[in-house]
Amino acid sequence: MEIVITDGYTLNPGDLDWGEIQALGNVHYHDRTAPEDITDRCRHAEIIVTNKTPINTQIVQQATKLKLIAVTATGYNIIDVAAAQAKGIAVCNVPAYGTDSVAQHAIALMLELTNHVGENSLSVRQGEWSMAKDWCYSVSPLIELSGKVFGIVGFGRIGQRTAAIAEAFGMKVIFYSPSKKSLPVKQVSLEALFRESDFISLHCPLTPDNVGSVNKGLLSLMKPTAFLINTSRGQLINEMDLAAALTQGTLKGAALDVLSQEPPPPGHPLTGLKQCIITPHTAWLSVEARRRILTTTIENIKSFLAGSPRNLVTGR
Repeated sequence: MEIVITDGYTLNPGDLDWGEIQALGNVHYHDRTAPEDITDRCRHAEIIVTNKTPINTQIVQQATKLKLIAVTATGYNIIDVAAAQAKGIAVCNVPAYGTDSVAQHAIALMLELTNHVGENSLSVRQGEWSMAKDWCYSVSPLIELSGKVFGIVGFGRIGQRTAAIAEAFGMKVIFYSPSKKSLPVKQVSLEALFRESDFISLHCPLTPDNVGSVNKGLLSLMKPTAFLINTSRGQLINEMDLAAALTQGTLKGAALDVLSQEPPPPGHPLTGLKQCIITPHTAWLSVEARRRILTTTIENIKSFLAGSPRNLVTGR
């Protein structure tokens, strides 16, 4: 069995073990795969294991022995699923591996917006406390969360886990979902959520209908004291509109773990803004979450080889 791992480093920078996959066949491992190398590296693969390396129509057509594409993530928009299905190639993913890790990161971003732990620690490290005239200070005003409105766009597993943590802070949680849900949390329209919330956290999947949907129109509804948090997909936000809103004071700040292009190009409109905290797509990177991804991927491959495929996006 010829198995190609196209981009294994992000999932496993050395703290996990590829041994179980290596036992399943002849593994061709690559830390990363440049676009111009994908076709050649995958040409003889029977199984492709990919995280963010795109597997398009050309690759599917030229990989004549290909039987399975195992995506080491939940999202599978990098795969031409229709092309795979047309050739009888199975595609599987890893659902629900990072619920706690992503929810934790969303809350960590909120706390940095309100408590400025990183900023204040850096200030001390730079000697500013030693030179201070007073015994205490904060580089930015601190904000108490209790009583504030926490709005969540998308209310799946991660959204609900984030809501539970926010409620533990004494926050009032509201949410928007395109489908009606019967839950003890208040469901509101998208416009009402943007008007009423002190903090908005995005937890919805990316679809053709919501690309760039967080735009000037929605941002203009926000309180000038409000904050936007995104640990979902960067393409949900019109980044030029967000940059304008932050510089013009339409909203107070933003904290993002994702951008529309990753890594961002030099001169990206948000990376240099003081009002915008950005982390490099790390919400999913806890060792526990990555271990769950690897374990599930191994089981996906074993199940497929045993004739009982699981976590299929599309079947043979």
